[in-house]
Amino acid sequence: MSQRNGLSKRSEKGLLTPDNCVVALIDHQPQMLFGVSSIDRQSIINNTLAFAKAAQVFGPPVVLSTVETKSFSGYMWPQLAALFPGRTPIERSSMNAWDDKNFVAAIEKTGKKKIVLAGLWTETCVALPTIQAIHDGYEIYVVEDCCGDVNQMAHQNAMHRVIQAGAKPVMALTVMLEWQRDWALTDTYDAVMDIVKNHFGAYGAGVEYAQTMIHGLPASKYPAYVVPEAAVAHM
Repeated sequence: MSQRNGLSKRSEKGLLTPDNCVVALIDHQPQMLFGVSSIDRQSIINNTLAFAKAAQVFGPPVVLSTVETKSFSGYMWPQLAALFPGRTPIERSSMNAWDDKNFVAAIEKTGKKKIVLAGLWTETCVALPTIQAIHDGYEIYVVEDCCGDVNQMAHQNAMHRVIQAGAKPVMALTVMLEWQRDWALTDTYDAVMDIVKNHFGAYGAGVEYAQTMIHGLPASKYPAYVVPEAAVAHM
């Protein structure tokens, strides 16, 4: 069952549901992002936050992992960490998360055989655990727009490699809509629309327009921006 109480049951028949998968977010850290040029880096942040929020809405288990945080990569993006308060990512030295016993144990503990996975960089932090997890009997879905690499060729080659190994390429929005499945399932509808309006550009603007102009709902309201006060003088 989903971690969220009262979540309507979705049909499976080969599709992802909140009940049948685990989400893995690997190495979304500053230093890893610096080297990405296969996709706009702000887009990766946006897409990853949308995907992580969707995981919060639908409640599949989530495994977070980071690599060489203090010696090289930096802490997990604070925007992403804010979505998982109190959670400490599994720290690794290995580029391949599947070489880390604590990461594998965390996946095994969920009892799920489908892993919806994203990370930086595609050719290492995504491709290597994907290939080995498939070898160990897992079904892997790579959330491609939450991944990136040092150049387009590296990313494309990595995606070709994992697809040839049996992985399924998906997108953040794809997974969220697959989890939602039916707009009549009102327990998650409003939360999904909130994510759409905040993270999915023209689609979100269209939803806002339809809700206000066609259905007569009030416009979305956001917190007023408060300019941060300087805590200390810059050195």
